[in-house]
Amino acid sequence: MTGHNALGVTCVVWRWTGCTTDASAQARVALRCALDQLGYGGEVISDALMAVSEFVANAIEHAAGPYEVRLRRTAAELICEVEDHDPRIPPIPDFPASAPFSPAETDRGGGLEALCALMSERGRGLHIVHELTNGSWGFCSQGKTKTAWFVLPVPPRDTSEVS
Repeated sequence: MTGHNALGVTCVVWRWTGCTTDASAQARVALRCALDQLGYGGEVISDALMAVSEFVANAIEHAAGPYEVRLRRTAAELICEVEDHDPRIPPIPDFPASAPFSPAETDRGGGLEALCALMSERGRGLHIVHELTNGSWGFCSQGKTKTAWFVLPVPPRDTSEVS
């Protein structure tokens, strides 16, 4: 992790290119190390790792590199960003009020094809991020880059110690 992460200061956690192998796994390792250094644990780490993994996978699949994962903390929140070099904001799907992975009645009893459609891993990443962050995520575009960001609430901490 580069830089100093006092409250509100953004640190670069990891940078990579389109040639990097296992980028999602490497991003999770880098983020876990950064969160460990900052004294976080448990659900904060697991939620952050899952959300960053989805954003990294989307960046690699849909945008050009180089890429960067950044982390910022405030007294009440952890903000994680994934930057790529495609300024286009992707379409944001509708998020139904019901559970995101419930099978539709039309898919019940539809045989193998309906089961495969239900089990498909495609198109669920932003739904996962939406659930993990209680809707606190989005995209912003700046010139030639785009940043996907998410916010996780964190338990109250002793802010007298600044890492």
